[in-house]
Amino acid sequence: MTERHETDAPTAGGFEGFFARAAKAAGLTSQAELALLVGVHRSAVTQAKKKDAVPKAWILAVSRRAGVDADWLEFGRPDRRARATSGAGETDGGLFAGVPKVRARLSAGGGSFETAGEVEAVYPFRRDWLRRKGNPASMVLMDVVGNSMEPEIRHGDTVLIDQGQTGVMAHAVYAVGVEDTVLVKRVEKRPGALVLLSDNRDYAPLVLSGDELDALRVIGRVLWVGREL
Repeated sequence: MTERHETDAPTAGGFEGFFARAAKAAGLTSQAELALLVGVHRSAVTQAKKKDAVPKAWILAVSRRAGVDADWLEFGRPDRRARATSGAGETDGGLFAGVPKVRARLSAGGGSFETAGEVEAVYPFRRDWLRRKGNPASMVLMDVVGNSMEPEIRHGDTVLIDQGQTGVMAHAVYAVGVEDTVLVKRVEKRPGALVLLSDNRDYAPLVLSGDELDALRVIGRVLWVGREL
């Protein structure tokens, strides 16, 4: 007899009910986006759908990310945190959406080896503002170390990244992975090559071509920079 763990208990509305509510709250358009939001492989979502079971950790992740009640996500019960009256511009999911800040750090320098995707905290942003920038469900916050992008991005800054925006636009700023390091750079297309540019002129451009391009992955576009004084 296979033991069923509490974390894999089925929801009252089943997987489909949970996914429908999660999609409404977090603006998801596919199960692949759900996998990205909760930090699992797409196959894990497929298995959850087959078992009609949703891990508690997924429910909590969506609840924190979208700013909605976990009981509503799991069981479809009325959101206990819903406002008694709705203000102008508010959506059913609430005025704010939570964006996770991950442990991984972006290097504005020689490269960061801190690539862990564990969520350290969740920060609220206006949902309508996020939607104007991109897809809130694919956004994360990361800290920056190093000075290669100064003065635009400084050491210690926090940047907002949309992992759904991976198509390279000229001179836009991206989080990129090169082999086992992660960087924040401007990206420029050249015939048969991509160039990673630093705003700080003390750092030479990094030109990638041929087989080197296979080692490059565009993590997402940097949309916003925040810093403490």
